[in-house]
Amino acid sequence: MAAYDVAIIGAGVHGASAAMHVAARGARVVVLERAAPASGPTGQSSAVVRGYYVNEFLARLTRDSIDLFHGFTDWTHGGQAGFVTTGALFLHAEEDGPQMRRTVERLDAQGIRTELIPASGIAADFPGFDLAGIGWGAWEPDAGYADPVGTTLGMLERARQLGARVRGDCPVVAVEPRGKVVRLRTAGGEHVTAERVLLAAGPWTGELLARIGVALPLHAERHIVATFGWGGAQPLPYVWASIPDGIYAKPEPAAQFLVGTLWEEPAADPDRYESELWPEEHLRVVESAVRRVPRLAEATATSGYAALYDVAPDWQPVIGEVAERVTIVAGTAGHGFKWAPALGAHVAGLLTGEPGDPALEQFHPARFARGSLLGGGYGKARILG
Repeated sequence: MAAYDVAIIGAGVHGASAAMHVAARGARVVVLERAAPASGPTGQSSAVVRGYYVNEFLARLTRDSIDLFHGFTDWTHGGQAGFVTTGALFLHAEEDGPQMRRTVERLDAQGIRTELIPASGIAADFPGFDLAGIGWGAWEPDAGYADPVGTTLGMLERARQLGARVRGDCPVVAVEPRGKVVRLRTAGGEHVTAERVLLAAGPWTGELLARIGVALPLHAERHIVATFGWGGAQPLPYVWASIPDGIYAKPEPAAQFLVGTLWEEPAADPDRYESELWPEEHLRVVESAVRRVPRLAEATATSGYAALYDVAPDWQPVIGEVAERVTIVAGTAGHGFKWAPALGAHVAGLLTGEPGDPALEQFHPARFARGSLLGGGYGKARILG
């Protein structure tokens, strides 16, 4: 017999959410993490939470997750997600208007309050932006950000309370499907058996899949995040993104803000990538931010870092069974944090044999072999899903 009903590889936000939801169903669960919980891309996430998605299912996931963030402490019996509602403004070129209108109408129908604003309205309601090249904005008042580490630890602790076992410093080096069980071998030589396995290993998913002869077009990208103090600049108290410039910005506690990138970045080896931000990279985002918000020239550069995104060719998540008894959640491409609390319930259903939401099928790994890549986003900003 298997020692566990479900083994989860990876204790980032997706592994934590799945563990909590699976354990709540009464299953025997173990989580195996190569380092410490949230020590990979989850811990470096800007943790922006917004429902502004072209994809209806992803928007719905975020809507449901926002509800969970608001009640996180009660839901997890003590966890602290640190969710802060700021609102989010998305700046677009004129030609994006028709698609934005369709998206906003659908989001409103889903209960995700979103307003389409012409450039004149942006100038009146959101002063400080240089609107050259901007034709439209979308304002989502219920968006915000959370604490990625607190969110992950809160769900993991609730999973423990429900009987799950969480093991850190336990890298998995082999995944071996064997009839009615899957055997996992750790770097320490231990064997763990489970009836089903979830790979939620972020940029390391492809390496684990290769060990069972599965090849998917997943790769890691290195994305930069620069941090600033407001200095003499008047703070912008909300999340904003400029699609033509390929940047987003998020206010943070301690009188600072960060600026990150929206477009594709160079591929990276997750075990050998440069985590420091180079001066020319800092300058790159500074120039983009100041061009769009001139008063940010008075801000003070503090530091920054480079984080990893695990990316599929269409920048959409990869969710489903890849081999007998082996399921993955991958390809979340730096925008998956916001769905995780609600997505875990859908993934738990896959792992425990419940009927799934038909909308989940679009993200199945088989889409690559079928040539059925998903559309989404706006131009190069496919991260907008």
